[in-house]
Amino acid sequence: MSKNLIMDLFKAVDSRDWATLSNIFHPEIVYERPGYEPFAGIDRVMQFYEHDRILISGEHYIEHVVIEGNSGACFGRFIGIKKDHSAADERYADVYLFEDGMIKMRKTYFFRCAI
Repeated sequence: MSKNLIMDLFKAVDSRDWATLSNIFHPEIVYERPGYEPFAGIDRVMQFYEHDRILISGEHYIEHVVIEGNSGACFGRFIGIKKDHSAADERYADVYLFEDGMIKMRKTYFFRCAI
């Protein structure tokens, strides 16, 4: 089930289906991603997706998903358009913790030179 949950997450994000997305995340979700303070709670995560995210369109191409117990990971590539109409092409990896059939924790990593 959790593999499908990850696939559903990216499908909802790419189609901007916020109602479905809000049902994928646990009410007490914590989402960490580079460049932002951690998002705590479903309201803050949905604020990010609906209003703060710098992307306006695009698609996630998932290369692989691994699930073990109540945790999982995936990696892939996002290709799309930013709000300033410039191109976005980013490789990423995510790790997850699941609870009650929902994503309770998500951490995103980007493939860039950092240190």
